[in-house]
Amino acid sequence: MTAETSQTLDRGLRVLKLLADTDHGLTVTELSNKLGVNRTVVYRLLATLEQHALIRRDLGGRARVGLGVLRLGRQVHPLVREAALPALRSLAEDIGATAHLTLVDGTDALAVAVVEPTWTDYHVAYRAGFRHPLDRGAAGRAILAARAKPVAEPAFTLTHGELEAGASGAAAALMGVTGVEGSVGVVMLADAVPERVGPRVVDAAREVADALR
Repeated sequence: MTAETSQTLDRGLRVLKLLADTDHGLTVTELSNKLGVNRTVVYRLLATLEQHALIRRDLGGRARVGLGVLRLGRQVHPLVREAALPALRSLAEDIGATAHLTLVDGTDALAVAVVEPTWTDYHVAYRAGFRHPLDRGAAGRAILAARAKPVAEPAFTLTHGELEAGASGAAAALMGVTGVEGSVGVVMLADAVPERVGPRVVDAAREVADALR
């Protein structure tokens, strides 16, 4: 901590991070031990966060992340989209295919940014806001692959005809970006994805990840 920072705010943010990392919630005692502060301090932090709906407490007294976090999260998409656009534009122009950034939204993959190439005679129409199950399409499958091997080197996933007949896709997960789970990919009208596309998508995913760190 420095003179310019708030110890109370720092502790409150640490509480939210601890709760975000658990599925079953934490008790006051558990939070007290993890933060290294007494229970009275934790009670005050939780009461303040609860007033803003950022945490909730169940009947057993365990604290969990509250629905207020979702309202804050809605503002994340525009920021992520803006950071990703330069890499997506470069990818779309280089490959001549529609490039997209996809984020996890519950059990779905949600396209939050889409860039179409400017020089092609035709390309796949793919719109921001399009969603599909995580286990269908290259964008979602790349995210699931990263979940299975979270510390692995970035790799690309290829699919054909899973979301649209005659369309193929390639995607690579964003790696090493805290709080953001997603992928970068392209979709094209082709029976198979050209060999150079996969590595190029991995490079674009790295660029987006670097922009978000």
